[in-house]
Amino acid sequence: MKDPRTFPARPIVGVGAVIFDGDRVLLVKRAHEPLKGDWSLPGGAVDVGETLEQAVAREVKEETGLDVEVGPVVEVLDRIHRDASGRVEYHFVIVDYLCRVVGGRVVAGSDADEVRWVDRNNLASCNVADPVARVIQKAAALSDLC
Repeated sequence: MKDPRTFPARPIVGVGAVIFDGDRVLLVKRAHEPLKGDWSLPGGAVDVGETLEQAVAREVKEETGLDVEVGPVVEVLDRIHRDASGRVEYHFVIVDYLCRVVGGRVVAGSDADEVRWVDRNNLASCNVADPVARVIQKAAALSDLC
């Protein structure tokens, strides 16, 4: 069965969560494509009929076991992946939110091979992609203002 996210007719809306615990940020190791094996922020695609805020709370719960309060938007960005011939294999428009833990306990869900608190000043230890690192830094500055 074809993955409906591959070679889409239009971009897919996704959400991400930046969750801090002091100087640490919560990262997930992706269990599925795209980005399988990469460390990133918890998140995923928005379901039909679901608000962005509902989607980010659901995705965080599914991937990390945590309940969150969804805060302000940190960033909106494109994640475009092309295949070897240059065709767009994946195209997500992602809305990243600053979130705060209000319950649950950290456990890797079905979409995550691993979940880990990482010092936000040592993201290189997990080979976090530059766009993700920029979102985390922007969220840290925003959280200092909140």
